[in-house]
Amino acid sequence: MPAHENAPFAALLIDADGRIITWNGACEKVLGITAADALRQPLTALLSERSRQAWQQRWSEFPSDCDAAELEFLRADGSVHTIFLTLLPQYGHDGALTHLVALLDGTCDESDAEAVGRMPLSSIIDVLPGTFYVLREDGSFALWNATLEQVSGMSPDEVRSANALDMYHLAEKRVIAASIRNVFDHGAQAMVEANYLDKHGHATPYLLCGARISCRGRHYLCGMGLDISERRAQEDRLRLRERALHATSSGLVISRCAGKDNPIEYANPAFERITGYSADEVIGRDARFMAMPGLDEDEREQLRAAVRERREVNVVFRNRRRNGELFWNDLTITPVSDGTGKVTHFIGVINDVTAVKQRTAHLEHEVNHDPLTGLANRTLLWDRLEQALHMAQRNKSLVATVLIDLNGFKQINDSYGHEAGDQVLKMVARRLQSSVRESDTVARLSGDEFVLVLVNQPSLRYTLRMIERLRMAMSQPVSVDSNDIAVGGSIGVSVYPHDGTGALDLVRAADVAMYHAKAARTGEVHFFSIDMKSTTQAKQKLEDAMRDALERHEMFLLYQPRICLCRGHILGLEALLRWRHPELGVLAPASFLPEAEESGMILAIGDYVLEEACGFMQRMGSAGFAPLPVAVNASGREFSQPHYAEHIAAILAAHKIAPSQLELELREESLNCNPHLSVDVVTQLRDLGVQRALDAFGDSASNLNFLQKLPLTHVKLARVAVHQITADARSGAVAKALIDVGHDLGARVIAKGVETRVQMEFLRANLCDELQGTYFSAPLAEHALHDMLVAAPAA
Repeated sequence: MPAHENAPFAALLIDADGRIITWNGACEKVLGITAADALRQPLTALLSERSRQAWQQRWSEFPSDCDAAELEFLRADGSVHTIFLTLLPQYGHDGALTHLVALLDGTCDESDAEAVGRMPLSSIIDVLPGTFYVLREDGSFALWNATLEQVSGMSPDEVRSANALDMYHLAEKRVIAASIRNVFDHGAQAMVEANYLDKHGHATPYLLCGARISCRGRHYLCGMGLDISERRAQEDRLRLRERALHATSSGLVISRCAGKDNPIEYANPAFERITGYSADEVIGRDARFMAMPGLDEDEREQLRAAVRERREVNVVFRNRRRNGELFWNDLTITPVSDGTGKVTHFIGVINDVTAVKQRTAHLEHEVNHDPLTGLANRTLLWDRLEQALHMAQRNKSLVATVLIDLNGFKQINDSYGHEAGDQVLKMVARRLQSSVRESDTVARLSGDEFVLVLVNQPSLRYTLRMIERLRMAMSQPVSVDSNDIAVGGSIGVSVYPHDGTGALDLVRAADVAMYHAKAARTGEVHFFSIDMKSTTQAKQKLEDAMRDALERHEMFLLYQPRICLCRGHILGLEALLRWRHPELGVLAPASFLPEAEESGMILAIGDYVLEEACGFMQRMGSAGFAPLPVAVNASGREFSQPHYAEHIAAILAAHKIAPSQLELELREESLNCNPHLSVDVVTQLRDLGVQRALDAFGDSASNLNFLQKLPLTHVKLARVAVHQITADARSGAVAKALIDVGHDLGARVIAKGVETRVQMEFLRANLCDELQGTYFSAPLAEHALHDMLVAAPAA
């Protein structure tokens, strides 16, 4: 089939032997070879050596259909030209190959720009990542890509008959129409965000852009759209986080890490509320401008070091509000790194803990001072006495411990009433404080018993003069309601280092001297002397008697129920120790346990109590009662034993008692003696499954940071805090504060010593969890408790 000489493409005909039959002008133009030189030549004669070998291989395996390949042709000038050769085989009636039509495409040597420019537009727009479209002025589609069909869910015919405005919500349609009109009328470029609607009504957010183009005298809008779903989702997340930053009650600041100064770039509304500064006033400034010079320098140095070292830190110090007021700032600084790990910013979280600090300070004062007289209480007394002894040891000076017991105070209460007795105690307290120096300590030990610590005594003569002033102040009557009440006291004195080197020794020595003064009834001051040490014999006798009491089972347990303030059910019991003394009758623990703790007998007594409590729980289970946890007190000496938790586990296992049925009550002063050991042992008890209670919370100074480390299940309020609750609407502040702190520690709160309905109702109103006291039930013997549980079963 001859090819026309003026064909627009290079074409030739090859016979079955591979020889050229026809050669048109386009072939001559591509290769520079005339038809006379090419005709009857084998095609291989026009190929380079490399392509000739490839052609021969392909010819021997020639397929039945068309074939195409890139081959190197030799031009007339000897140069090599890469040609894209397409072969179309032609067959006769018998199926044999007769000849081949060959098409030569010489564009393989074109530049990239030339080659791409020859590509059809449809092959380009269909690989674009977004939608592509060309709109007529009436909004119909003149051209579009496959992505538009996918997004709209429409077939090509549906797109062809559609109007672009039909792909948007009514609210957005007006904006899109105006934008399209602006492009056609003014040649402006358009860029708008809108939601594409597919034919099923599903919306996809897109960023649309377009511009006017002209073709054959008509205007068109050529545009593209990019899917911004991920960007929209990210923006929503950022907006949510922004709202969270604005809504949080903690102040937040973001500072840029810039060397010496770290200017603030962001401050949330809570920061403005806490500090009084608006965000505009602080942005660009280092937060140090709020510092109060001379205060909390150690904490500020910790902060500076952490910023220098690019690490997280938490400090509590005082800052200044805009109005000049100081506030306690609990500040946590966290560094923020970029993708390379370099710290670029700091995030500061600010919490105003002024109220907590004030409440803690008030609470510490309450738990360290006697509520009636305002004097130091027993806890603060021991602390002050220990400090005085350390100073005296360094300074080689004397410390006098003075113990005063009022004479006839019970008669004052009986004759004039308890209110008059309270007035006497307060007046005595004021007189004692006015008779000593500020460096000395006056404490109310209990009832009508006072202890004074006179520090830095240069000589016994100096001490005598001070004590004489005390005695004279005590001798003056107290006027109460126009009644002059005579007040006297028995005074005993011990002196460091003559009468002892420890606080306990000195108080005991002063106590012995005071009892000698009381027995003498002369009103004279008695100093401790060696002759008074005969009291140690009495102590030894008491220790022997306690040992015999254990062997003879003279010690026994009573059980006091704990009641749920919400539902009124019995939730547990506390085991209370008593001693049926053969001569003195039934003794309470306060009569002998202090001596047991000092002598070490407390270990044997503690094991006895635990064994008795486990036996009780076994008997109650055999009687068919539901298990009730039983609380047992554990002293500091017991708690400090090696392998204490293992010892408890062994006793429980021997009696087949579940660990959850036992609750151990621990006093804070015992735990504070060795904080690290305390945390370890309480954690071991938690792992064992035993319940852990902090006993008499509020009876002494509390280290809340330490208590937070203890995995406690219960907190038991001190009796003194409960007894302060009266019908007076202003009472109970300490109890309420302790309840709040107990809950903050993650524990249930139990009020001990509840005696009145007023106390019960106050505790319930302030969300105390449980109560224990004579208001519900006095401590009961086992048989009486049995009867109670039958009548009012536990929860």
